[in-house]
Amino acid sequence: MEYLLAGAHRYGGRAAISIDTLARVRLDPDVGRAVARAYMAAPTCEERAFKSYAAFCRETVRQYHFLVGRVEFGGLGLAVRVVDDDPYTCAEAMAADLRRRRLRVWASAASGNSHPYLSDGENDMFRAVHDAFGHAASGRGFDRHGEEAAWMKHASMYSALARRAMTTETRGQNCAQIFHYQGARFPEQKAALLPSAFSDPGRRPILVGNQQPS
Repeated sequence: MEYLLAGAHRYGGRAAISIDTLARVRLDPDVGRAVARAYMAAPTCEERAFKSYAAFCRETVRQYHFLVGRVEFGGLGLAVRVVDDDPYTCAEAMAADLRRRRLRVWASAASGNSHPYLSDGENDMFRAVHDAFGHAASGRGFDRHGEEAAWMKHASMYSALARRAMTTETRGQNCAQIFHYQGARFPEQKAALLPSAFSDPGRRPILVGNQQPS
């Protein structure tokens, strides 16, 4: 989605990952299983994660206000609505809404899986910005490879401190769902830190054709 990709670049953060690179990203199953094991082994809530989660919350709220802010005042003008059921069965349906500058988000309060640190409102804001700046800005869907590309793209908008929590919320949860639960259920939400190596989107992503980004 061109306006979201441009918005993500305008927002700033780490050096932008090219859309061509993101289109070729694949999640190595060995990496995915390692991330899943780390997520499942992590405690539900650990105090050492709180500074990272505090930074993550601050930066997520800032991204959300940029996403929904009026265009004439520098925002992207997206209308976000929180709904009680999963609104999208595929990335194409979400893209159709985003082309009209609107987005529906599945309410955290309706999931029955509360977060030990984030409020429902903070979690809903993150779902919105991740769909917009992770999936739509990278042009990738909801399969394991699309989730990996969305994590890489969206991680570039966070500080190093906040990125540790953001990685737990995206790469950690997705890998646990896919590789531990085999897609049968969503894992328990946690406020914990994974090994720092898993939070670095610059560590040799797997690309189609084994071509590594420069």
